[in-house]
Amino acid sequence: MYLGLDLGTSGLRGILTDADGVIFASAEASYDVKHPQKGWSEQHPSVWLTACAKVTQSLQTDAPERWRDLAAIGVSGHMHGAVLLDQANVVLRPCILWNDTRSHIEAAELDSLPDVRRLSGNIVFPGFTAPKLLWLARHEPDTFERVAKVLLPSAYLNFWLTGEYACGLSDAAGTSWLDCGARDWSPELLSAGSMDTAQMPDVVEGVDPIGQLRPELAREWGVRPSVQVVGGAGDNAAAACGAGILKAGQGFVSLGTSGVLLTANDRYAPDPATALHTFCHAVPDRWYQMGVILAATDSLNWLSRVVGVKPAALTAALGDQVLAPGDAQFLPYLSGERTPHNDGAIRGAFIGLDISADQTDLTRAVLAGVAYALRDSFEAMSAIGAAPDDLLAIGGGAASRYWIEMIATVLNTPLKRPVAGEFGAALGAARLAIVGATGAPVEDVMTPPEIAETIDPVLSLTTAYDDGYAQYQRLYPALKALQAADQA
Repeated sequence: MYLGLDLGTSGLRGILTDADGVIFASAEASYDVKHPQKGWSEQHPSVWLTACAKVTQSLQTDAPERWRDLAAIGVSGHMHGAVLLDQANVVLRPCILWNDTRSHIEAAELDSLPDVRRLSGNIVFPGFTAPKLLWLARHEPDTFERVAKVLLPSAYLNFWLTGEYACGLSDAAGTSWLDCGARDWSPELLSAGSMDTAQMPDVVEGVDPIGQLRPELAREWGVRPSVQVVGGAGDNAAAACGAGILKAGQGFVSLGTSGVLLTANDRYAPDPATALHTFCHAVPDRWYQMGVILAATDSLNWLSRVVGVKPAALTAALGDQVLAPGDAQFLPYLSGERTPHNDGAIRGAFIGLDISADQTDLTRAVLAGVAYALRDSFEAMSAIGAAPDDLLAIGGGAASRYWIEMIATVLNTPLKRPVAGEFGAALGAARLAIVGATGAPVEDVMTPPEIAETIDPVLSLTTAYDDGYAQYQRLYPALKALQAADQA
């Protein structure tokens, strides 16, 4: 049996599968994100360990005989976070998360240095790990001086499981310290960020075994002492493994807390100027490119909190037929934005509200704003010839058929909805464990899901949404100028 753990922003999910990917048990445990200041986003790693203990106990209870046959574990985690350990492996402060934008000044400084983009293959975004450590050096120098190891969230869970400092390459790619073409830490990039290789974990392919489960954990869990742990992956690379996205032309739209448009690539072809991420895939000799927006379902959840109506009820109130875009526009920059603006300081807005606007108008505007933001990434991929022609729709927001049909119309490309089931990052992590433990070919294990339906664009509305997108593109510079004037 194989365990896939997905360390998410709001909770940890675990699934127990056999070598064929048949799921015998699953469990989840939730936790909160702290926002101690504007633009800050933190979690203490202790909450992840508590959640992991709850999830593994639940799996053990639900499938005790299968659980005892556990052979290997794979971990997926939210990317870019900075878990800081001292010489005694004590956590020095809460983890600064991927959607934390406090280090936007440091990110711009790093991004302006010669060769940083060339070596990393990417723009330095405020959410990446390297600028977080520069911010720490300036604002919490006593803590910075005590940093012995910097671990990403998935690498910290790997450390807790095995006692080894090891990180999957797909996760390390989002630090601005990794040479994504060479698939190794770059001494030059580390030096630019005032770090060195001794403070880094070992980087390995996602399928490479890194060590065995710690004996005390094996006894506590009631499993054999030979359970292997593999390198694992960043959440989006793991989701690609779970969805069978390995080849050029394959991709997905993910509607989670953030929004992602991802396409696989069998070669390294970065283009940092597009603000697309070019990262190592979780399997050897493959890469992927993606555009990221920081608030997808987060935007809908924000509206839900404001109006006091659950997200599913908000979208259900729109009916079954996708409507033309309304007069109101929503800019989903609630936590800043990545692709294509690389702007940690920008904030969201409603534009064009009328006194007759009601809750459904606001919901429709939020859904359209996220769809337009995803089109920014699609247009960037199209400009460099990397746009996928085979797109899955995944993530929690994909439960809304209305939203998926709207996005298909905005992108003017069909979207495939998988049959209900597990095909996300937790399954991808389990699949990495299967390959690592059995040596099975990647393509035989990481197969695409069965498709329930293909949702086509509403052709009668594509022109209206093209016009809405054109207006959306004009609003960012206007909003940016307005906010700059307010701060002057």
